[in-house]
Amino acid sequence: MSMLLQTEQITKRYGALLVTDSVSLDVREGELHAIIGPNGAGKTTLINQLSGELQPNSGRIRFQGQDVTEQGIHARARRGLLRSYQITSVFDEFTVRENATLAAMGANGHAFSFWKRLLGDARSVEAAQEGIEAAGLAARADVKASDLGYGERRQLEMAMALAARPKFLLLDEPMAGMSVQESAAVVSLLQSLKRQYTILLVEHDMNAVFALADRISVLVYGKLMVTGTPDEIRGNEEVRAIYLGEEEVH
Repeated sequence: MSMLLQTEQITKRYGALLVTDSVSLDVREGELHAIIGPNGAGKTTLINQLSGELQPNSGRIRFQGQDVTEQGIHARARRGLLRSYQITSVFDEFTVRENATLAAMGANGHAFSFWKRLLGDARSVEAAQEGIEAAGLAARADVKASDLGYGERRQLEMAMALAARPKFLLLDEPMAGMSVQESAAVVSLLQSLKRQYTILLVEHDMNAVFALADRISVLVYGKLMVTGTPDEIRGNEEVRAIYLGEEEVH
């Protein structure tokens, strides 16, 4: 299995504070790779560097074998490396279908100022419909975003990301703030997306992580502690002592 994303000793400092400590990470094409770690471990800062929102102070980031370290969010998105909420803003006055079509338009390089004309663009409409169906919102396609529940709104964010037809999807705590039922729906959704997309998942719900991930990387104080299969991570005594503790993970 080829490596789709690789980091080479990336480091991020804020003054004297070392937030990302020489992290070398690889994500294989087609896998769902999870990153876990205690609060303050530097997970969000790492994701921000992968998406292009932040630049590392040193080290390299490669995507599909190409050095993208100096590229920003939009350049990486055009390559297919997408972080769901960064595709475009959700417009409350637009329907699910219109929001997803706008996301597809952005991925196709169209200017949003011509959205009325371009909402009829066949390629964008088709991509939007694919994203809506994959995210489980087909029955709500013509509902305004303002009328969606919290869980449905997170599904819409996913639909918009998928409408952009990503090669690699960064998901930062997609189950945050959800009820047990809503979280279960997202787990089911991500199960259905596995193998169709390469996914890097940051999530606090350990049962979801262990149910979904092919491999798990543990980040502690900005440093990559260990990477392994769910069974390897579950059985790692150092990981349990630092992070998992006595929490029961099924």
